[in-house]
Amino acid sequence: MKYLLLIYGVETDWVAMGKEDLEILYRAHMAYMEELREAGAYVGGAELRPAAEAGTVRFEQGVARMVDGPYAETKEHLGGYYVIEAESLQAAMAWAAKMPGSDLNTAVEVRPLGMGA
Repeated sequence: MKYLLLIYGVETDWVAMGKEDLEILYRAHMAYMEELREAGAYVGGAELRPAAEAGTVRFEQGVARMVDGPYAETKEHLGGYYVIEAESLQAAMAWAAKMPGSDLNTAVEVRPLGMGA
């Protein structure tokens, strides 16, 4: 089954990171992806640009309205994701527990993908 690992964190923490710390984090993610690949679990993934650069389409009674950003009332924003193959939710959560950047007070939501995935 495919699972989505949604990586949440405080964007200001990511933006405040120095170049050296960012390089360390990116290398850790490259190693993580390689570990997933070697296990046959890697399907895909990407880092997301900041929420301030995003847009949202909201629907009200079937009418689309375009607004700036995903203005959620939260400190944490979605910063990236991985799509993986795992035998169970527990196995997917074990992969999530290995996520690089845990020192940044991140959270990883693990969601099974639905029909057609």
